[in-house]
Amino acid sequence: MIELTGVHKSFGTLDVLRGIDLTVAAGTVTVILGPSGSGKSTLLRSINHLEKVDRGLVRVDGELIGYRQAGGKLYELGEGQILGQRARIGFVFQNFNLFPHLTALENVAEAPISALRRNKTEVYELSRALLARVGLADKADAYPRQLSGGQQQRVAIARALALEPRLILFDEPTSALDPELVGEVLDVLRDLAAAGTTMIVVTHEIGFAREAADTVIFMDEGRIVEQGTPAQVLDHPRHERTRTFLSKVLN
Repeated sequence: MIELTGVHKSFGTLDVLRGIDLTVAAGTVTVILGPSGSGKSTLLRSINHLEKVDRGLVRVDGELIGYRQAGGKLYELGEGQILGQRARIGFVFQNFNLFPHLTALENVAEAPISALRRNKTEVYELSRALLARVGLADKADAYPRQLSGGQQQRVAIARALALEPRLILFDEPTSALDPELVGEVLDVLRDLAAAGTTMIVVTHEIGFAREAADTVIFMDEGRIVEQGTPAQVLDHPRHERTRTFLSKVLN
């Protein structure tokens, strides 16, 4: 499903990603852990070309993301082509990023109508079903300001699902929430995982990683330090850096 090969990314003199090699199988859940500044979010944003990589390749379903290859050289795609690729890769941000002037239903329906030119009646029917799926059937006509943070994030998840993406990327989806609201968002993620949705989730929620992930990755200083099953990485980490991080997070 997803293949990253030798991915590097720098911001000025700061090396944020230092040669990332990663393969993610379809229908699996990958959780990325690591301290702030380790490159987790940049890695996620590189997968759908929100960040242009300096070196390396990103492929989704065998398709090169952000570029085309010809004669051994890479040429960046046009904005329309990149947007088309992004439409097949869902992205859920930590701060929701809902349109404040649109209702929950309109937020979910916006992209399929404007980006994919789908039939409005069909999209609204699908959007209502997706709001029901995330437990918000009764909030279709509410505006973001009328919703709690947890509800807004669930609308954002429904919005990502509305594009029927090949995979969904979650960038710390619970970090902006009050502690009592985290559970309702994690419940939706667990349901998606159980349904076989391909997901990469950047999070500090160790319990979710242990319960729902097929693979756990620990990143530090722009590199993948360790990866394996939840039991391997969380219960029997091989690297001292992983052990140090987990001892602070779990205590």
